[in-house]
Amino acid sequence: MITPGRLRRRRPPYGGRWDPALLSPVILTVLISALAFSTPREIAISRLLPAAPALAAAMWPVLPTILLGTFCLLVMIGLSFVYTDLGTPYTVAAIVAVTLAAAYASHVRLQREETLFHVRLVADAAQKVLLRPLPHLVADIEIESLYLAAQEQARIGGDFYEAADTPYGVRLLIGDVRGKGLPAVGAAAAVVSSFREAAYDEPDLRGMIHRLETSITRHSATFPAQDLPEHFATALLAEIPHGGGHVRLLNCGHPPPLLVHRGEIRVLEPTAPSPPLNLATLIGDRYCVDTVAFAPGDQLLLYTDGVTETRDRTGEFFPLPDWMRRQGSAPPRELLDRLHQDLLHYSGGMLDDDIAALVAVRCPNTRAQEHPA
Repeated sequence: MITPGRLRRRRPPYGGRWDPALLSPVILTVLISALAFSTPREIAISRLLPAAPALAAAMWPVLPTILLGTFCLLVMIGLSFVYTDLGTPYTVAAIVAVTLAAAYASHVRLQREETLFHVRLVADAAQKVLLRPLPHLVADIEIESLYLAAQEQARIGGDFYEAADTPYGVRLLIGDVRGKGLPAVGAAAAVVSSFREAAYDEPDLRGMIHRLETSITRHSATFPAQDLPEHFATALLAEIPHGGGHVRLLNCGHPPPLLVHRGEIRVLEPTAPSPPLNLATLIGDRYCVDTVAFAPGDQLLLYTDGVTETRDRTGEFFPLPDWMRRQGSAPPRELLDRLHQDLLHYSGGMLDDDIAALVAVRCPNTRAQEHPA
């Protein structure tokens, strides 16, 4: 939940988890102090004391940083009673100067962290608008979703998905806008917003795709990019009629979904190619709708190209169909959790592209009755 107004509590650093590195300024101070008292005067270890408050500025608030600098100052004064010719005035002056500079640096850092925190809150809100949480059960279809950003601190990107329970059945959308950054996010938002309206109004998938095409075309005209193809998007529409035993698919240049039927994996390639969004005027607007059997217990996996284009250290692509064959009849949430972990492991923790995936499972009638929408 996001509430307006000034934040009353600052988010703890490092995601709220205790980090032993926070003790490093104290450890450094104790180490330098112990060595300064135990080593000969000629080594002059005490001259390293200003390093402790300098290190504290990178991770501590202002007051603890000042207190640590004060402690270092007292240590230096105590050393002056043991060694009278340490050059104490110069080291004391360095400790005072570094402590004051460290306190200011800590203040600036905290201000920037506060600003970043607010920016991340806005990004979280934007993500919830673009990729709002999907219901786990829509009519008799169980749905689970996965989204992974290529950059660890990213919140939103050009991949998108949506689901809607309409009079014509459960309709699903997944897609990927070419490019990254705010232009891609804006184009994705335009497509998703159009889908949320068209899914309830258009009786046919072709009518829906024309609406999506119009939306991204208008968005590109309103917010032109330096590289116009930046705003084209691949998209896949799926329609699962209520009570029917099939699914209709309209694939606009998107990676083909996978269908799991009684343990067998089928790659649902389109019978004829359909143009990606915002390219219909260049290569024609002929759209092909395929109908595929979709029985109770079947799984349908929709995904963006970030999944299949994930590479290992040798440059090999992630073998998604083979991976699916090894998963057996895993529940949708468990399946996506495994996919998440295996993609990170396969890529060595370095994803080159955003990743989005949806799993839809037609539930048996008894299961749907036990979990009403």
